[in-house]
Amino acid sequence: MTLAQSSLSKIMHERKSVRKYDPQYKIPQSQLEELIAEATSAPSSSNLQPWRFLVIQDDQIKKELRKISNNQEQVETSSAIIAVLGDIEMYKNVDEIYNKNFELGYMNEATKNMMIENSLKLYGNLPKEVLTNIATFDAGLISMQIMLLAKEMGYDTVPMGGFDKKAFAQRFELPAHLTPILLIAIGKAAVPAYGSSRLSLDKIAKFI
Repeated sequence: MTLAQSSLSKIMHERKSVRKYDPQYKIPQSQLEELIAEATSAPSSSNLQPWRFLVIQDDQIKKELRKISNNQEQVETSSAIIAVLGDIEMYKNVDEIYNKNFELGYMNEATKNMMIENSLKLYGNLPKEVLTNIATFDAGLISMQIMLLAKEMGYDTVPMGGFDKKAFAQRFELPAHLTPILLIAIGKAAVPAYGSSRLSLDKIAKFI
C-alpha cells in the first residue's frame, strides 16, 4: 500500500481550515474529552507534556473571546474553542511522569531516577524564553493531532494564532507559568472550506 492509499493520508488531505460553522451544532463534551485524551499520544520534549487546554463551550464566553481574537467569526460560531496553552513549569511534573513509566514497566528504576534528575537539572535552569519555545513547539505537535483526529471524528477545525495573548491571559486569569499559544475552533462546517495549493517538493526539500 502506498501512502496515498492509506486512511491517514486520506484524513490529512480531507482536513481543511474551516471558518464557517453551523452555530446550532454542539459537540458533546464527552467527545471533546475523548479527542484531547487521544491526542496526548503526541511526542514532547523529554516526555514532559507541557500542553494544557482550556475548552470554551459557553456561547457568551465565546462572544467575549471573539473581541480579543481579531473578530474572527469562527470563534463564536464553532461548537467549541480549544485553547492550547503551554506550561513553562512542565518539569515540575517529572516525578509523576517517570514514576508512572517505571510502574508500567516502560523503564527500570535506574533509568527513571536518571531521567528525573537530568530533567530537573536541565529544565529547571533554562530561561523563560527557552522554556516558552519548548512548550510552543510541543503544543504544535499535539495541535496537529487534535485537528487530524477531529476530522476522523467527522468534525472540522481551524487553528488560530491571531489573537491578543495578553488579553486572553488576563480574561481567563491564567497563572504566570501558563502561556496561551493557539486557539483551535472545532465544529460542523456550514460551507465547504477552500482548497489550497502546496509548494512543489523540489522547492522545499533537498536530498543529499
